[in-house]
Parts: sequence; structure tokens; C-alpha cells
Amino acid sequence: MRWQSLPLVIGFAVLALIVGSRAMLVEGQRANRAAAREAIEYQELLSGLLSLAQDAESGQRGYLLTGEKSYLEPYRRAVGAIPGQLARIDSMTAPDDQVVQQINHIKDALSQKQAELAETIALYDQGNATKALDLVRSGQGKAVMDEIRTSMDTIRRIGAAAVAARDENTDRVEAWLRIGSLAALLAIFLLGAYTIRESRRRFHEVAVAQDELVRKNIALGNEIQTREKAESQIRQMQKMEAVGQLTGGIAHDFNNMLAVIISAMNLAQRKLARGEHDIAKFIEAAIDAANRAANLTARLLAFSRQQPLAPQIVDANRLLTGMSDLIRRALGETIRIETVLAGGLWKIHADPSQIENAILNLAVNARDAMGGDGKLTIETANSHLDDSYAATHAEVAAGQYVMIAVSDTGSGMPPEIIAKAFEPFFTTKPVNKGTGLGLSQVFGFVKQSGGHVKIYSEPGEGTTIKIYLPRFFGAEEAAVPTGRGENSAPITETILVVEDDARVRASTTDALRELGYAVIDAASGQEALQKLAETPGIALLFTDIVMPVMNGRKLAEEAIARMPRLKVIFTTGFTRNAVVHNGVLDHDVHFLAKPFTIEQLAAKLRAVLDTK
Repeated sequence: MRWQSLPLVIGFAVLALIVGSRAMLVEGQRANRAAAREAIEYQELLSGLLSLAQDAESGQRGYLLTGEKSYLEPYRRAVGAIPGQLARIDSMTAPDDQVVQQINHIKDALSQKQAELAETIALYDQGNATKALDLVRSGQGKAVMDEIRTSMDTIRRIGAAAVAARDENTDRVEAWLRIGSLAALLAIFLLGAYTIRESRRRFHEVAVAQDELVRKNIALGNEIQTREKAESQIRQMQKMEAVGQLTGGIAHDFNNMLAVIISAMNLAQRKLARGEHDIAKFIEAAIDAANRAANLTARLLAFSRQQPLAPQIVDANRLLTGMSDLIRRALGETIRIETVLAGGLWKIHADPSQIENAILNLAVNARDAMGGDGKLTIETANSHLDDSYAATHAEVAAGQYVMIAVSDTGSGMPPEIIAKAFEPFFTTKPVNKGTGLGLSQVFGFVKQSGGHVKIYSEPGEGTTIKIYLPRFFGAEEAAVPTGRGENSAPITETILVVEDDARVRASTTDALRELGYAVIDAASGQEALQKLAETPGIALLFTDIVMPVMNGRKLAEEAIARMPRLKVIFTTGFTRNAVVHNGVLDHDVHFLAKPFTIEQLAAKLRAVLDTK
């Protein structure tokens, strides 16, 4: 590119030189005109000086010839003006000028002439006219005037020679400029032709480059599409792998639990068939396996952020203080526990039971990581997650949070383990030492509550897991009494059970009758409304949520419209946003999750029926 630009640079340099020379020539011509004006003025001053000398001489001669004083008037004016004229001539004469010598000759001659004129006039005034005329006739004055004229002619020749030299130099410069202008015009033409040719060539290169760029862009787009397809396939494979791991873990755990239940029930059947009644241990084993299955389902719902939460205004410091004994019993005597509670801690709005479960899960994991011997620290603090932190962490909204941190002095985790720590059924514990659902349950609960969870760990340095739950803004709600507590009064209420699954409906009605309630059952919402109209004394509606045609929420709304004092308890194994929105139970909704024990059912029924 530098070599291609060189002709253009040279051409512009030549043009600049010509323009500069033209400017210098104009300045030179302006200087010549000024010098010519000065020369003309100089010559006029010299001519004026000569005229003054002549006027003085004419006045002197007229006076000598006539004796009239009036003839001396030109003499006097000339003598008075000559010094001023000489001063103007001196001001226009440079000290190093070659005419200085001639000016000095003129001054000397004028002095002699003035002396001669003054002497003759003085002699005439003294009455010696003859001597005065003789002095005039001697030719001394004429010689002086001739000398003055000769010096002035010399000055004129010198000035004319200088002007001629300037004109000759100007003509020479103009000639070179004409030659240079023609050369510049030729250079401009050649540069124009060269520029046009280069522009065409470069435009052609640009067009070729653009075509090549378009082709490469098309190829790049095709490659991007290919990579996106490959990445999509990889993501799909990863999803399928995760789903496979999840379903495999669920199938493994449920098969173990079902194996216990089926085996226990089969053994109980065989003993009963033989007339034996010592089957309590089998029933206990089946119940234990069923409870573990229910707990597994609850953890899976927590991970999927679909468990129904009942949030309350919670003081995390008070909650941790209240569960300190539970944590000590769960960890054992060999684990040292330290609690650091922040002063002025903000309130949070979350499900307190789930917070307790999360802290207990983290504490048990920390105990296992420390091998049963170490120090566990539970800390609370007010925190602010700013915009820069939120920008680097998905699903985190900038704002104020309450932090609950659980730290241990265990073996720590490398980065590849941290990346998988929240995945369900992922565990680094030995076989039969963990389900792999503890951290996933914590993760699901925190995310469902609008919070954030972060793991900080290094191998050999221990682990800190921080839970951030959003700060609660607003006034605290007054606690509402939940009921009468233990009720020894006889049970007289009638309950309407609505369940589309016949086996679940039968087991639920049996459980209610066992508790002493009068029970009416229905298989659908329409049937339930019909029986509700036929039996006005029903005190409570116990309904499943997920049912065909009319779900439990619509049934409850219709039933309450007919019987405003009717109490309602919803139950389901999986919520579909009927009574749970954004993972939170609707206000004033009573809910009992499936599966439930008879004790849980009894407590929930009394809590709702005894509420005024």
C-alpha cells in the first residue's frame, strides 16, 4: 500500500511546490512594485533637491542683477527646504547602499553651492557688487551644480539597474513556473489516469473480496448450523442421560421399597392363612418402606420445585436456635457445633419446615464429609447480591437476601464434583450410605422460594454451602390459633370424601371411619354435588384435586357457594396449579399431601374442623 501511494504523494508534493512558488512569485512582484514606488519617490526627492538648488541659484542671480530684495525670496525658501529634503533622502537610503557615496557627494556640493551663494549675496550687500559678480563669473558655482547633476545621474543609473535586475529575476521565475505548471498539468493528468486505473483495480479486488466474504459467511453459517445441531444433539443426549440417571435412581429405590412391602405383605398373608397372628413386624417393615417411598417422592417434588409450600414470616436466628437440639442429636457428640447469628437479621418469607429440612440435610452431609469428627459452623447474615453477581449467576435476581451458611472442616470437593452436587441421585458416599437426594432437595426448595444456593469448597479445606433467601418486606402477620389442641369430645361430624381412584377412596373412607367420623364417598365432582344436596349435615369436604371433568378446586368453589359454612381439605400426590401457584399454597387453603398416615389425617381434620 505504501508503494501504491507513492505516486500520489509525489504528485501532491509537486502541486504544493508549484503553489508555493506561485505564492513566492506574487510576493516578489509585490516587493518589486514596492521597490519601484520607492525608487520613483527617491528620484522625485532627488529632483526636488536639484530644483531647490536651482531656485536658490536663480534668486541669487536675480538679486545680483537688479538689487531687488524680492528676488531673494526663492533663495530663502530653497535654503530653508534643502535640510528637510536631505533628511527625507537619508531616511530612504540604506547604510549599506551603493548610492550613499553619491549622496555624500551631493551633500558636499550643496554645501559648497550654498556657501558660494551666501558669499556673493553678502558681498553685494556690502556694496562690493563687482567682486560678487566676478565670483559668479568664475564658474565655481556652475561646476558644483554639474557635480550635483552627475551624482544624481549616477544614482538614477544604479536604481534603473536594480529595477532591471529584479524584472529579469521575475521573468526567469515566471518562465520556470510556466514550465512547472505545464509539468504539473501533465502530472495531474497522469495521476488522474493512474488513480482511475488503481481505483478500478481496487474496486475489483473489493468486489472479489466481498464475494469471497459472502461465500465464507455462507460456509460459516452452515458450520454454525452444523455445530448447533451437534450441540442440540449433545444437550438432548445429556438430558436423556440425566433422565436415565433420575429414572434409574427412582426405579432402584422404589424397587427396594416395593420389594420390602410385597415381601412383608406376602409373609403376613401366609401366616394369616395358617392361623398365625404374629405379623406385626411385617406390617412395620411395610409401613417403614412405604414411608421411605413417600419421603423419596417428597424429595423428588422438592427438586422439581413442585412441592406445595406454606410460607410464613420466619426469623432465621430464632429458627436455628429452636432446632439446635435436633441438630446435635442428628450429628452426635463427636461433632463440635458453632452457631454465629447476625444481629439485626432481616425476616424472610418461606416455609419454616422446609428451611429446617434443608439445614438438617446440609448438617448431615457435613457430618459425613468430616467422617464423624470435626467442626460444623452455622452462620446467618444480611446479604446484598448486586447486579454484577446476578449477571454471572443464572436465575439470581439482584437484591437483599438473608444468608444461612453451613460450613464444615471435611475433605472438601473438587470443581467437577461441585458441578454435579445438586443432581438427583448423585452421591460420593459409599453404597447404602446416602440417597443422593439431600442437596437436590435443598436446591429445589431454595429455587422454588426465589432464593439462591452456592457451594464454596476446596479439596482438603472443607466446604461451605450458602443459602440465600429473599428478604421479607412488610408488616408481620399475627399468628392465628390452629385449634383446640387435644379434643376429648366425641366425634359427630360427617365428611364427604371425593376421590376418582376407587382403591384410594376405599382406604381413605376406612381410615375416616376408624377415626369415628361418618363418611359419604363420591367418585366425581358431579356425584359429590348431588350427595351434598341430599345430605345437608356434611361438615367437611375431603377432595382430591386432580380429577377428570371437574377438579377439586372447582368442586370446592361450587360446594361452598351452596353451603358457605362447609370446610374443605384438599389432597393430592401432585399439584397442577389448582390450589398451588408459583409453588405456594393459596391463602386460606387447607392441604394434606398424599400419602398420609392416619395420625396426620386425624390432626389435619381436627385442625380444620375446630377452626372458627
